[in-house]
This record gives sequence, structure tokens and C-alpha cells, in this order.
Amino acid sequence: MTERGLRKGLVGTVVSDRMEKTVVVLVERLTKHAIYKKYIRKRSKYMAHDPQNKCVIGDKVRITESRPISKNKRWRVSELIEKSQIER
Repeated sequence: MTERGLRKGLVGTVVSDRMEKTVVVLVERLTKHAIYKKYIRKRSKYMAHDPQNKCVIGDKVRITESRPISKNKRWRVSELIEKSQIER
């Protein structure tokens, strides 16, 4: 919950940082199967705006909903939770 508690927030891992001021964030969530009652891992990818290009692959970030920034970007990187341990 951010900015007056109205905007959705998600936590995920950066999987691509090749674009200018944009990162692709993979968000995983667990859902229970309706019939078999087994937990299934669902994944979604979101393009998020990163104005300072500070995120790299492997970083754990929080993204929040925003107005449309481009054709595919509707999210912003609001905070960097954990830096990647991978050396580039």
C-alpha cells in the first residue's frame, strides 16, 4: 500500500534490464488448485519504469501501479528491497 493506499503493489525479481529506464519484473504467487487442492506457482511478468537505471538482473524490487508510461509499461519501481549477489 502506497500513495494514499490506493495503488496496488507487488514484489518480484528483475529478470531483464537491457532496455533504457525499463526493467522486466517476474512476480510469483502461490494459488491452490480448485479440484486437486495442490499449490501451484503462478508467474507474471511486468515491465516497470526505472528512471535511474539502478536495478540489475537478480534484484528483488517492489513495484507499484502507475499511469500508462508507454505501450507496455504500467508499473514503476518504488523501492529496491535486496541487491543481487551476482557480479557482472
